Amino acid sequence: MTLQTIRVPDLGEGIAEVELVQWRVQPGDLVAEDQILCDVMTDKAAVEIPSSMTGHVVELGGEIGQMLPVGSPLIRIESDAVASASEPASAPPVAPAPQNAAPTPSTPVRQPRAAPAARALASPAVRARAGALGIDLDRLQGSGPDGRILHADLDALLPGGVRTGMATEGTREIKLIGLRRKIAQKMQESKRHIPHYTYVEEVDVTDMVALRDELNRQYGSTRGELSPLALIVRAVVQAVADFPHVNARFDEEAGVLTVHEAVHLGVATQTDAGLMVPVLRQAQTLDLWTCAAAIARLAARARAGKAVREELSGSTITVTSLGKLGGIASTPVINHPEVAIVGINRIVARPVVHDGAVQVRQMMNLSSSFDHRVVDGADAAAYIQQVRRLLEHPALLFIT
Repeated sequence: MTLQTIRVPDLGEGIAEVELVQWRVQPGDLVAEDQILCDVMTDKAAVEIPSSMTGHVVELGGEIGQMLPVGSPLIRIESDAVASASEPASAPPVAPAPQNAAPTPSTPVRQPRAAPAARALASPAVRARAGALGIDLDRLQGSGPDGRILHADLDALLPGGVRTGMATEGTREIKLIGLRRKIAQKMQESKRHIPHYTYVEEVDVTDMVALRDELNRQYGSTRGELSPLALIVRAVVQAVADFPHVNARFDEEAGVLTVHEAVHLGVATQTDAGLMVPVLRQAQTLDLWTCAAAIARLAARARAGKAVREELSGSTITVTSLGKLGGIASTPVINHPEVAIVGINRIVARPVVHDGAVQVRQMMNLSSSFDHRVVDGADAAAYIQQVRRLLEHPALLFIT
């Protein structure tokens, strides 16, 4: 038996360190080659790290929430494999637990815990919190879709929770780790570095909604159902052709604005773990149904925690929407280092003056933020007015 160390791998893209979000194994476990050892978070996405060998776990290299440099020890495994020259078999474990000592003829052979046959459905944030609370997710029935375990399921297991009619002064401290910490850092970075201003415009989307309904009647069964978001995204992307400087990324240190010809559209997506922004690449080349299908696929992958780094980086302009919860207006935060974000508020039917008469129309606000260092107020307003024109006259969306 030899003791070998698996180190934090080089995940590319200049990543120097990762955050440890969740351990999938514990000391004493028997692990197989390619079995997932842990989840880590990079600047871009959550990553699962597999084992490169079969053996018994002797020691874990860090605690949940700890930052680990690339190349640092991640886990030590006692294996039958021959130790590599870079990691001698004689390298001693750091403070090994007595139960992990090698067995002798007079000592019973250690019986490792078997790996679970099926893994509970839960986001990395829920898994990390469950680990900190000592809750075994595999023994818990979740209340979310397909039995997914939610934060509310963990709350229900905590003592001293709030009950109707009972006073309480209890508090809980929750350490921000993984995606939640990345979101906090990203928002802080955006607000610290970018002088935001928000422009709100009202849009009559009656004709757009009617067109969407008719397209779904005609083609929904064969080409897929369209949501209003698909048409709004098409307008946002199409308007970029006349206002290319909103489709850009600004490097404040170099003082360089990089304007992109291709529209790599970030689509802000709410997940159990927090807000993620999967990227719809080359959005200007996609027809309406391809765009709708791609948005649905990216959102589903993000919510399932399966989006890879390439799907979560490189956006040039972002749209954000809370759907039916979208409110009247909002002040969206720009996705640094981009210079513009288009916020979509909910569609509501209300009376307005149209063609000289009061009519009930489908109305929606666009609440959009811009980087005032590189996008002047008049240019931002002109861009949103172009988006409004396309949405109020949706036949224009099909003229290129």
